[in-house]
Amino acid sequence: MNWKLCLGLLVFFALLMSSSYTLLIPFLPVYLVRELGSTQEDVNLWSGVIFAVTFAISAVVSPLWGRLSDRTGRKLMMLRSSVLLAVCYLIGGIVETPWQLLGMRALQGFAAGLWPACLAMLSAYVPKNKIGISMGLMQSANICGGIVGPLLGGILAAAFGMRNSFFVGAAGLSLITILTIVFIKEPPRKEKTSADKITKIKPPSLLKTPGVIYLLVAACLTMLVIQQVQPVMTTYIATFDGTDGNRLMLISGAVFSLGGLAGAFAAPFWGRAGQRRGFFYTMCLSFLATGIVSIIQGIPNTLWIFASMQFMIGLCFSGIFPSANSLLVLLTPPERRGEGFSLFFAAQQVGGAVGPILGGITATLLAPKLVFFSSGLIMLSIATFVFIKGKRTLYLNLKQEHDGHHHDASSNYIEKIKQETAAKLQEEKNKKQNV
Repeated sequence: MNWKLCLGLLVFFALLMSSSYTLLIPFLPVYLVRELGSTQEDVNLWSGVIFAVTFAISAVVSPLWGRLSDRTGRKLMMLRSSVLLAVCYLIGGIVETPWQLLGMRALQGFAAGLWPACLAMLSAYVPKNKIGISMGLMQSANICGGIVGPLLGGILAAAFGMRNSFFVGAAGLSLITILTIVFIKEPPRKEKTSADKITKIKPPSLLKTPGVIYLLVAACLTMLVIQQVQPVMTTYIATFDGTDGNRLMLISGAVFSLGGLAGAFAAPFWGRAGQRRGFFYTMCLSFLATGIVSIIQGIPNTLWIFASMQFMIGLCFSGIFPSANSLLVLLTPPERRGEGFSLFFAAQQVGGAVGPILGGITATLLAPKLVFFSSGLIMLSIATFVFIKGKRTLYLNLKQEHDGHHHDASSNYIEKIKQETAAKLQEEKNKKQNV
């Protein structure tokens, strides 16, 4: 399959996937109150639990899906996830109570995995010297979906009610399923050698690969920050003047979209900068800038200043995941990319499970503004941790890759076993010939 065609399709999938998700998720607190009978006093805690359950389940099952992807094929995993997500969105449009919505979100946790499956498919086709800009385009499409989704969701909710938004989301995932069946081809798999067939090779865990563990920690804490803010964002915007009634949905959607608009423009530039200057440094810079802007975001008392900070934080956030994904490609062998991206996704899900509950508790017991201050401090801590701990491994691995001397620890291990086995086979062959 032509890598440019594959990239174009996957970018479109990322746009549909993200817009279908953000069409619904930012407005779940309002859905709980207006459609499912939750009280205003309980909505923050309900939102936290309902947000968290998907991430908690997905964190457990994602590594299993990743290993299965490497064994059975990436296309099959894309189809599994897109079909199940479409079913989940259909169920979300017919639930009647918060408990039923919680059950739907739990099922969504089992269905999750479309994003890492797409990234694994991308890494199989895109040339390594194009991986930075390709990851930037994927992130940009993901963010563009974050622009379209809230705006469309706000309009649909105000005009037709939120239940119809779930059905639109299901249609988006169904379109991904159809296009995957028709156009996406399974990437060619590495044929097993005679040595592979005789010797069962069990490479070391990717968690032992230098630098991978630091990426997983950073991904976990980054998603914690994103998800602890998201459930309280709509209720926090409601505290500003002029956001009463149905205007809350439209204004919230517009404010959400500002961050996405900024990120959509910035993500390709972050990817190109990482390709030229180094993904490690662009990632650290993104962490630092995001931390500073997050703290500032908790200060404004007027809506327009808060919205401006949302735009700024979109510029900063959009450099994190393209850089981290590109580093992950450089640190994992091609035949284990599905496992690598699933571990990375699972780490994000762990943070996503803790974040909404932490944000809901903070907003309920203390004050919503403290959610933004704590988010900023966490991001600054990540920047410090990654720069100090990761410079020796992440930076040097990237430098070696550019110099043409990089070899992953797992690849070295496998290659060593192959060489030893081939030598033994040759020795046995020589003995038989002598006899």
